[in-house]
Amino acid sequence: MPADKPIEIEDIGSNPEVRESIGELIERRLSRRAALLGVAGAATLADQLVAAAEPALAQVPAAGGPSTLTFPEIRHQLSQRDAVPEGYEAQVVIRWGDPLLGDAPDFDPNAQTPASQAGQFGYNNDYIDFQPLPQGSRNAEHGLLCVNHEYTDTQLMFPGIGSGRAARLRPTAEQSRTERLAHGHTVVEIRRENGRWSYVKGSRYNRRITGETPMRVSGPAAGHDLLKTNADPTGRLVLGTLNNCAGGNTPWGTVIIAEENFNYYFGGAAATTGAQKDAYRRYGIVAEAQYGWGRFEDRFNLDKEPNEPNRFGWVVEYDPYDPQSQPVKRTALGRFKHEGATHVVNHDGRVVFYSGDDERFDYLYKFVTARPWNPNDRAANRDLLDEGTLFVAKLQDDGKLEWLPIVHGQGPLTAANGFANQAEVLINTRRAADLLQATPMDRPEDVETNPVNNRVYVMLTNNSNRTAQQVSPANPRPRNNHGHVIELIPPAAGNSFDHAATEGGRWAIFLMAGKPGQDAGAQYHRATSDQGWLSCPDNCAFDAKGRLWIATDGAPSAAGVADGVYATDTAGAGRALTKLFYQAPTGAEVCGPRFAPDDKTLFLAIQHPGDDTGSTFEQPSTRWPDFQAGMPPRPSVIAIVKKDGGDVGT
Repeated sequence: MPADKPIEIEDIGSNPEVRESIGELIERRLSRRAALLGVAGAATLADQLVAAAEPALAQVPAAGGPSTLTFPEIRHQLSQRDAVPEGYEAQVVIRWGDPLLGDAPDFDPNAQTPASQAGQFGYNNDYIDFQPLPQGSRNAEHGLLCVNHEYTDTQLMFPGIGSGRAARLRPTAEQSRTERLAHGHTVVEIRRENGRWSYVKGSRYNRRITGETPMRVSGPAAGHDLLKTNADPTGRLVLGTLNNCAGGNTPWGTVIIAEENFNYYFGGAAATTGAQKDAYRRYGIVAEAQYGWGRFEDRFNLDKEPNEPNRFGWVVEYDPYDPQSQPVKRTALGRFKHEGATHVVNHDGRVVFYSGDDERFDYLYKFVTARPWNPNDRAANRDLLDEGTLFVAKLQDDGKLEWLPIVHGQGPLTAANGFANQAEVLINTRRAADLLQATPMDRPEDVETNPVNNRVYVMLTNNSNRTAQQVSPANPRPRNNHGHVIELIPPAAGNSFDHAATEGGRWAIFLMAGKPGQDAGAQYHRATSDQGWLSCPDNCAFDAKGRLWIATDGAPSAAGVADGVYATDTAGAGRALTKLFYQAPTGAEVCGPRFAPDDKTLFLAIQHPGDDTGSTFEQPSTRWPDFQAGMPPRPSVIAIVKKDGGDVGT
């Protein structure tokens, strides 16, 4: 993580009763069955345990090796420049401060105002979605780029303001508002013409959703007393969305943006003395906020508005094709540090959304809609996310996967344990999951379903808080600094799979990150090269062939290499053989991998480039001038394409 990023609350862990960890489950599960198999045997263990051979799902290796991926692998680096394979290029699509709306000014790092930022591309882009134009088409060269803006680096935004938390507490009222308007989300029309991507300034689709955009609250928690404030006595209208990390979309063409580390923005003595102090603690809310916004807006001061934090930590749904539509916070999907909400359509037409709660020792969730979606009537799906059941995962040591319903009145979720109704269960989702004894995980981040094999892949970024007592033959590291990837296999349902099932699923390890031979417990395909190992898996995406593309966050500090993108087959001879495809400039995190519908473009979000000690980027402190053609140090979205116009992975 960059040195000046707000303190990583997920690095601390707020779960007060950590039970059996995922590391201990891995130990028993693999030590009994895989200790004698070696690295390659462990890497293919999931297939052996789950089912017989699956020739229909196996990817066909390319000539000369087991991997189907034919791009020339690049070398690990830690450089001021980014790197792509030979025969590829990285094109800048849009970057922080680029004008979106017709009257927005060009970016000027020395003259930032709320008015200018409201019409410009936001800061620290993360999740990326691509919605084709026209709506309902498969057009891969014209569409809407939908991008989250997670947080702001105050010390890089405003020249001369200083560094660290002191800088975040120093902005004026106008600068603080500029930061809020740099948060949120962007919708921008983009085109590929003559092989190059660019955005359309002033498009009727272009839109900024910010920390001040009015949003409707829906679902079981809407109108509850814990969501009411002086500014909103109804508890049904929230001003803005914050810390939007990963996200998702729906089959009916809406986009979901997920609120993650919302705790950064709130502070006050009530964090330790107020009536909600225990609830605050479970979400990592402390007396000293990471930003100084509470000096100017009462809603960020717990002593004046103790319920305001309860209005964040949700997922937000909006319609990218209608710039006048009001975003909606869908409370049925629970309140926690959502690392996305990605969907799969179940065999019965219901829609299942998977989410990770990005903090050490927190949990993995899924939400199942109460009724099927209607593919013939988009309007009929408008409030589909308000009715359904939220579940939390329990991974058994024998490889079985159980989903526990988070429903008021079931098990310990009763008035006797402090839950008067379903609204209170959802507002305090973490505590409900604690009582259900879900499996604490090692920072569950992106969770995506493979479109080919229907398995679900969970990125577990790391857990440096694992103690020496948790060391095991399968994961012999007292600190899981490098993370791992887990594969969830839903039970069969005829010729399909049942993602809505509560029992009958299984889980297995797909890979253990780290450098083989150096980091104990690292496990990949035995043919993985010296450049193919990875550290700190974070976001992911699948191409049309079902191959997994993994973006990393934290590799510079954990492994001494830049963050990047790695690709691997998920079945066949090249399963878990990761290859290095892209590396970002030093200090940058790689987020939001998203393929265009034809697999000929891979969009990436390059977040906080240059935000590291020793960077040599030019001044002012925004480091805004280009240091390399095609890769600006400003947070940006890039498009990686193959020069011959072929599929990115081929």
